[in-house]
Amino acid sequence: MAGRQVVDAPASESKLIDSFKMHVATIESANLEQLHALSVSVGWPLRSEDLQFLRDCGRGYVAHDDIGRLTGSAMWFPHADDFATIGMVITSPRLQSNGTARWLMEHVLWDCCGRNLRLNATRASRRLYHSLDFQPMRTIYQCQGIVRQADSTATTEQPPIRRLEGEDLAAVAELDAGAFGVSRTALIGKLFAQSVGYGLFRGGRLEAFALCRPFGRGHVIGPVVADSDADALAVIRRHVAAHENQFLRLDTPVETGPFATFLSQSGLAVFDTVLAMSRRGKGCADVVQGSNLYGLASHALG
Repeated sequence: MAGRQVVDAPASESKLIDSFKMHVATIESANLEQLHALSVSVGWPLRSEDLQFLRDCGRGYVAHDDIGRLTGSAMWFPHADDFATIGMVITSPRLQSNGTARWLMEHVLWDCCGRNLRLNATRASRRLYHSLDFQPMRTIYQCQGIVRQADSTATTEQPPIRRLEGEDLAAVAELDAGAFGVSRTALIGKLFAQSVGYGLFRGGRLEAFALCRPFGRGHVIGPVVADSDADALAVIRRHVAAHENQFLRLDTPVETGPFATFLSQSGLAVFDTVLAMSRRGKGCADVVQGSNLYGLASHALG
């Protein structure tokens, strides 16, 4: 059932907070160092390079005061004409109870009017998103840590795995679209350019893949698409092995079973959880995520 559409008019361009006024600007205009400092202030270990990548992929807004201090941000990432993900919703800790996040979200929702939306909500932000008609979908487990080699003794014949090359991009994008629910070819191309990827092929056809790229404190594996735990393990094992004694992260909706067990045994314990939430657009059919998405690209990108 379609939710009540909350935002019916564009948000104001300025907002009085306590004794000072905040102004909205596009996220492209924001100073990258200030944006990085804002993310650090809430404990998000993003690099400046990660933030620039997000700006290259999406659109959004920042809030700043009269002397140019950055106090909040919110972004959206179009993946199709009727679908987008939302992320980078940050408010300076000293202003988290004064409506800044909602004000910025109103700008984002106005831009996204009519689209299906998906986001990953921290515990602190769930009440806000629920008030904006986002509905819970599933829990996402943020698994991370210093890699130690788990017992990888093979008890069955291993499927054919090889490193992905440029000519595999179309097949990767097609497989990702089936798992994610909509095609996001442009994003996959950008991720592909900065990632190492492994694919599982049967009969010359790509059936599973995992990308891995520099991110945050080390590297992140994702997206990961496979039809079974066994296939998902087959495409992430080489990434895990390549980062022994290094920091690695993987965000997954998988809570139990061989895949989750392998992550834990490899040093990637559950560090935190977020709640995947969705909001249906006007006149749009539901966008359903497949059960074969084993790893997210990131919280913001899905």
